[in-house]
Amino acid sequence: MAEAADFQGTSPSPARRWLRRTAALFAGAPLLAGLLQLPAGSAHAEERATAEADSDSGAVAVAVDSLTPSAPTTGDTVTVSGTVTNNGKQPVTKAHVGLRVGAEINTRSSVDAVAKDGTDLSGSVPPEIDDKYTAKFAKLAPGVAEHFNISVPVDDLDLGEDGVYEFAVSLSGQTSAQPWEQVLGIQRTFLPWKPDAADPKTKTTYLWPLVSTTHMAAETGPNEEQTPVFLNDDLAKEISPGGRLSQMVTLGKDLDVTWVVDPDLLASVDAMTGSYRVRSGDDTVRGTHQAVAKQWLADLQDAVADKEVVALPFADPDLASLAHNGTDTAGSLSQLKEATDVVGNTVPPILHVKPNTDFAWPVEGAVDRSIVKVATSAGADKVIARSDSLQETSGLPYTPSAARPIGGGTTAVVADARLSTAFEGDLSNASSSTLAVQRFLAQSLALGLQTGKQRSIVVAPQRTPSGSQARAMAEALKALQDGTWSQSQKLTDAAAAKPDPEATTSVPGTSSYPSALRRKELPRSAFTEIAQTQDKLDNFKVVLSDPSRVVTPFGRALNREMSASWRGRAAEAESFRAGVRLYLDGLTGRVRLIDKSETKLSGRSATIPVTVQNNLVQDVGPLVLRLTSTNPTRLEIGGAAYQEQPVSVSGGHSQSVKFTTSANANGRATVIAQLYTLDGRPYGDAVTFDVKVTEITATVMLVIGGGVLLLVLAGFRMYTQRKRAAARAADRGDGGEDQESEGGEDGPENPGALGNPGASEARPTESEEGSRAGEPEQPSDPAPDTAAENADPSGTGERVDR
Repeated sequence: MAEAADFQGTSPSPARRWLRRTAALFAGAPLLAGLLQLPAGSAHAEERATAEADSDSGAVAVAVDSLTPSAPTTGDTVTVSGTVTNNGKQPVTKAHVGLRVGAEINTRSSVDAVAKDGTDLSGSVPPEIDDKYTAKFAKLAPGVAEHFNISVPVDDLDLGEDGVYEFAVSLSGQTSAQPWEQVLGIQRTFLPWKPDAADPKTKTTYLWPLVSTTHMAAETGPNEEQTPVFLNDDLAKEISPGGRLSQMVTLGKDLDVTWVVDPDLLASVDAMTGSYRVRSGDDTVRGTHQAVAKQWLADLQDAVADKEVVALPFADPDLASLAHNGTDTAGSLSQLKEATDVVGNTVPPILHVKPNTDFAWPVEGAVDRSIVKVATSAGADKVIARSDSLQETSGLPYTPSAARPIGGGTTAVVADARLSTAFEGDLSNASSSTLAVQRFLAQSLALGLQTGKQRSIVVAPQRTPSGSQARAMAEALKALQDGTWSQSQKLTDAAAAKPDPEATTSVPGTSSYPSALRRKELPRSAFTEIAQTQDKLDNFKVVLSDPSRVVTPFGRALNREMSASWRGRAAEAESFRAGVRLYLDGLTGRVRLIDKSETKLSGRSATIPVTVQNNLVQDVGPLVLRLTSTNPTRLEIGGAAYQEQPVSVSGGHSQSVKFTTSANANGRATVIAQLYTLDGRPYGDAVTFDVKVTEITATVMLVIGGGVLLLVLAGFRMYTQRKRAAARAADRGDGGEDQESEGGEDGPENPGALGNPGASEARPTESEEGSRAGEPEQPSDPAPDTAAENADPSGTGERVDR
């Protein structure tokens, strides 16, 4: 074909054919040589592939511990320090650490992608800058970490226009298995570049949360001061120098942030400034961290002076749990209202600032329609949501401002999800902290460069950041506030900013709530237990002379039972609820009825005492004590089936209440004593005892018979004496005065003159006879058959044997 292509239809000359054959021979020589050497070349390729497979490529870990400044400007020098660690099996020789700058990153999603593949060597690796900015190591032994520190003028980084640039630190070297230079490890991060001030700047609101877990028990001391009791000493550790909350206050003091505080935390620390107790097993010990508590509060007061303070409801109630599991339980929403109302009595006296209570903050900013409804039921008209919950549906190419009207006069303040979650995870080592700071700044700048319009952005981080997370947050905020593209703004101003008309305002339904968060919610049974405890508290406080001694500590304990801090700690939450319930039962049990044994009732009527004991330090009452006969046909109480009497008992005393009973027949009758509140609700346990009625017995009949016989004999004697007196009077009338005078004083009619005084005593005198003669004849009243039990007024013939 080649030959025929020269001149179609003619044959080539012999000379030309020779030339072509010679050329073909030379052209095929390399190919022939290659074919002859194919086995040897193939073996070398296999050997090289095996070496690469067995090599330590990518086994050197590069850690960027520091990158300063985080957001350089013109004329700055960028300094990078960190460590390289050979995690492979072979030494690395001719190693050096180099800096690499990639292309500009134009989107926020690209920032995420680069961060995700931060140590991946299979992707594209940016070119290394001038080799004079390197750190060289002759040898990296396995398992050995080497420190590096490289400084480079920002002008030598050849950064282009404003934007976010990939910035990588790599370790290059060779091993015995791969004796050629290659990249053995890399760490990608970001370099935000905005040397000139942006116009306009992005307004950024950063929430600085002061929230902790539950630390105080419902229990208080019986003294006048009601010494508080703490579950443990963990709070003292948090507020001590170096502790998590101590760092939050120290770091936040120099930042332009919006403080978000839980009043329970403030109340707990304030309680520590005085005398307090800490549980230790089954006992309590004296708390000793008063000075630490006073210093922390003083530092906090100084930090929040002239700053915006937003107060959550007391104990930071779990709004999502309440919305999903608690609204069907009576009184649950009232608990949220009380937790909100108590803020005014907690925060201003401690911090000396007036907090804003218009904001509700569901856990992780996850919202649905039921959560919004519950969150606004206690008076808040602004809900802090997050953009991964209230997602954009209109395909906006930029991040809109935070404020969104969602109907009903409620504003959703939507925090940016990427910025809000930038400091989650383990940031305990310097490298992870530095990467988090650079990623946060990169996202912030990328957001600011999306559009030329000014927007209000809110950042709502995790509720309880660790100390290392707080330090990283503070470092990023300091760089952001000193930077050129952002300016600080209060939360109230962000909520009042003009909303973007294109931003979504549709709140998702309940089914869209993340299942991972739902699994950590308080169960429905928790709200049932809370309602039962509240009912007991309501029944208890009405009988107290000073209800505030129990209403305040137990009311706050019930608020703590709804705290979002119990998420993921179901066992601890149940233990706390049980402890509150048992302690309240113990207090209510200190006002009780004393048990009674069987009571014997002789006669038709008697009084039965019932004793009320008050072992509280304060007075109780008025209560109503009701004594009820289960068999009123046999035994009546106060003339009816039951009788009620009011009773009040001083602190540390007992009081007996007496009930009048009347028996209608012999036998046993069961009697029930029960205390009631004034509104008719039973209080405490009832006391049941038997009354044995013996109305008429053989002994009583003998006593009555003996009494009648004595009355008959006494009447007969009186009759005979009167007959004799009448006869003597008649004899004196017949004999005349001489006969009477004749006898004189010493006559026989006066036997006493003869020395027989007994005869004179046996005969009644005239004055006695006259007196008896003038009395009407009637039988005497029957004497009582039993003696009265006590000096109190009671019916005749009563006796109660216990």
